Amino acid sequence: MTTGQSFSCVLDARAKLGECPLWSAAEQALYWVDIKGRTLNRFDPADGSNRAMAMPEDIACLALRKGGGFLAGMRSGLWLLDAAGTPVEQLAANPEDTATSRFNDGRADPAGRFLAGTLDEPKAGGKAHLYRFDRRGLAALAGGLLTSNGLAFSPDGRTLYHSDTPTFTIYRYRYDPATGELSDREVFVRLQPTDDDRGRPDGAAVDAEGCYWTALYEGGRVQRYAPTGALLSEHPVPARCPTMVAFGGADRRMLYLTTASAGRPAAELDRFSQSGGLFALTVATPGLPEPLFDPAV
Repeated sequence: MTTGQSFSCVLDARAKLGECPLWSAAEQALYWVDIKGRTLNRFDPADGSNRAMAMPEDIACLALRKGGGFLAGMRSGLWLLDAAGTPVEQLAANPEDTATSRFNDGRADPAGRFLAGTLDEPKAGGKAHLYRFDRRGLAALAGGLLTSNGLAFSPDGRTLYHSDTPTFTIYRYRYDPATGELSDREVFVRLQPTDDDRGRPDGAAVDAEGCYWTALYEGGRVQRYAPTGALLSEHPVPARCPTMVAFGGADRRMLYLTTASAGRPAAELDRFSQSGGLFALTVATPGLPEPLFDPAV
């Protein structure tokens, strides 16, 4: 394992809970959300500008929609948003108790379905699930979770990675791109927390070599794992709580990273003053193109 270059801040956003960076190849821009700040954001790396679009409720994950706009996972359910971020239609209600549950990490699969999991906010009952949404409706794929996270697909689309953050565990499934079904779950990586290091797997992405990049919440770093599960490298972040990575740029070699600041100790925020910012790192291996959500699938 090697220690690589550190991430640098490209937008001092001061987000409460930055999440779900999503690169638009068509616009050459990065979309991302602030869950607790209730905004959908568009960052333009060409001029460093950021446009924040207010949302009516917690918004946690996104997919760009074929034909324009977005599919968003929000507290109340899955929503279609127009290009300006305005909710226009609820596609599926959150089947869980929205007083203690909201949608969390999610992304489109290679065929255009949308996969998204929920968060069991009390972190007590294991009531969160991983769901699939397509023209057949919403279907549960896995349960017994605390915080569904870390969704990413292998380059051939036949392996799905998925983490349950509070258990420090990343799973790997066999995935059928033709049907959207999961099978053969196994532990891919299980991190071992210590008193000094509570870093646990949050949002993730896979590169063109099939390596899995995961942000370690409360770990202050991003890790890259080989498809075998071997840790290849770690990259420091000048923020204690990285949340999710995404590949962007014209060659998909710019690795973007969101971070969080809400609920963090004052001493930590003094030390890491750009917590809640958007960070980036140029990497050698490009990422995979991000699929679009296709309502017809």
